[in-house]
Amino acid sequence: MRPRHKQLRHTLIALALTTATAHATTVIDNANGYTLNAKGDVIQFASLAFDDTGRILAVGTAADVAAKAPQAKHVDMAGRTVLPGLIDAHGHVFGLGEMLTQLDLSTTTSLPQALAAIGDYARGNARAAWVRGRGWNQENWKLGRFPTARELDGVVADRPVWLERVDGHAGWANGRALALAGITDQTPDPVGGKIVRDAAGHATGVLVDAAQAMIQKVLPQPTEQEARTMLDRALGTMASVGLTSAHDAGIGIAQDRLYRDYADHGKLTARIYAMIGGTGADFDQLAQNGPLNTYGHDMYALRAVKLYADGALGSRGAALLAPYTDDPHSHGLLFHSNGEIDAMIAKAMKKGYQVNVHAIGDAGNRQILDTFAKEIPANRGQALRHRIEHAQVVTLADIPRFKRIGIIPSMQPTHATSDKNMAEQRIGPERIKGAYAWRTFLAQGSRIACGSDFPVEAPNPFFGIHAAVTRQDANGNPIAGWYPEQEMSLKEALRCFTLDAAYAGHQEQTQGSLEAGKYADFIVIDRDLFKISPYDIHKIGVLETWVGGRQVYRKVQ
Repeated sequence: MRPRHKQLRHTLIALALTTATAHATTVIDNANGYTLNAKGDVIQFASLAFDDTGRILAVGTAADVAAKAPQAKHVDMAGRTVLPGLIDAHGHVFGLGEMLTQLDLSTTTSLPQALAAIGDYARGNARAAWVRGRGWNQENWKLGRFPTARELDGVVADRPVWLERVDGHAGWANGRALALAGITDQTPDPVGGKIVRDAAGHATGVLVDAAQAMIQKVLPQPTEQEARTMLDRALGTMASVGLTSAHDAGIGIAQDRLYRDYADHGKLTARIYAMIGGTGADFDQLAQNGPLNTYGHDMYALRAVKLYADGALGSRGAALLAPYTDDPHSHGLLFHSNGEIDAMIAKAMKKGYQVNVHAIGDAGNRQILDTFAKEIPANRGQALRHRIEHAQVVTLADIPRFKRIGIIPSMQPTHATSDKNMAEQRIGPERIKGAYAWRTFLAQGSRIACGSDFPVEAPNPFFGIHAAVTRQDANGNPIAGWYPEQEMSLKEALRCFTLDAAYAGHQEQTQGSLEAGKYADFIVIDRDLFKISPYDIHKIGVLETWVGGRQVYRKVQ
C-alpha cells in the first residue's frame, strides 16, 4: 500500500471509531463480567458499552469504558455476574414450542403414571381432534419393552393418540391412530423404519424412525396461528434460560417464512441459524438463490442443510457396525444407501450449503465420514464447516478422521447423562470408549459445538455445562461421574456453548464473546459461574437476557 493511501486509510478508521464512540447509547456498569478471547482464555470486565445498533464499542474497566462513551446512559448491574449470551448449536425450535403446547411425558417414571397423565390430558382437552404429546421413555419406566396401543386404548379409545418418544425417533399410537394411518399386521416395514411387532407378528403400536411417517401424513397440520403460538412459546422459554442464539436443526418453507416475518417485525428474541430439512422439494425452493448468510440485522440465517444417517440409541434405531449388545439380532437402521447419501450431500454442497448430518451409531458416523471424505474435495466444500450432529457412538479409529477431514462434532452433553442408564447396555464396554467422548475430541484439537437437542432434552444450557463438567445428572449421579475421563473443563464447556457454537454457524465474528465489534448479546445470572461448585452449575438462574443491546427477558422478582 502506498504511504498516502495508508495514511488515508488510518484517518478513515480513526474517524469511524470516533463516530462510533459518539453514538454509544448504553453502558453496563458494575458488572462481575466474564468473557472469552479468541484463545479461549477467560477475561474479566466491569463495564461494556454498546451503540444503538446493538454493537459493542468497548469492554473493560469502568473508567476506560466511561471515557469512550461519555454521553451514554448507564445501567447498574449491582455486582451481578454477566456472561456472553449462550448458543445452542442443535435444537428444534418449533418442536420445543409444540411440546410446550402439548402433553409432556418427560417426567413420568412409570407406565401407569404416564397412562394416568394421558387420560387426564385427554379429559382436559375434550375438543382436540387428536391427543398429542411427547417425552416418554420406556427406559425410565423400567418397562423392559415398548408400551402398546392396547394400553393406550385403555385410557383413550374415542380419538386418535400419537405420542413421540423423548428422542423423536419413535412414536406410540393407539388403535384409532393406527387405523387412520392404515397400519395393520400385514403392513411392511418402510425403508429406514420399523413397525414394532409382538412375538405373534402383531403391530404393537410403536413406530420407529421412518415408520412414523405413516402417522405423520394423517396428522392435522398446525394452522399459521398455532405455529406462531409455538414459536412465541419457544422463544420465551429460550430467553428465560439465557439462549441468545439457536441452530434450528431442520426447517421447511413454512418455518422459514415465519422466521423472516418475525425478523422483519423485530419479534425474534434469539438469533436463529437454520438448517433446511433434507434436499427434497423444500430445499429446491428455498435454495433457489443459494444460502442466506444473514437476514434481518443478523437475526436469521439459512445457510445449512440437515440430513439423517440413522436413528437413536434408546429406540435401537442407531446404526451399529456390530449387533446391539442387548439385542444380537439388530444392527439398527441406516436411513439411506451410500449412493443416496452421497447424492444428497453432493447436491447441498454444490449449492454452497454447510451440510450437518445426524449420526448416532458407529456405522452411521462411518458412512457420513466416508461420504464427506469423498464429497468435500470433489465439491470444493472445505470452507463450509460441515458437521456431524451428535457424533454419539464413534469407533476409536474414526474419531481422528473428524479432525483430518475437517468435520465439526456437534454434541449435546446432557445426552450422556440422560443415556447413561442404557447406553452401555446397548453397546457394551468396548464400544462405550468411543461414545460421548468429548475429551478425546478436544485432545485432538476438534472444536465441539454444544447444544441440547431440545425438546429431546431441556433447553437450559446450564444443564449442558453442568453435564459437560461433571458427567453427572441433576441428582449428582454417579458420584464420581459417568466415565469422568471424558469430562470438559469449565472453560471448555463455556467455550463450546459460545465461541465454538458460533464458529459452527460461521458467526464467530459477530457473537460468542463480548468484544468490540460484536453484538451485545449477554445474560445476567444469579450466581458466579466461576466461583460456585461445579456440581451446582445446573442450579444457575437467568435474571436478564439481552440480544443486540435489547433486553428480551427479565425475571420477575
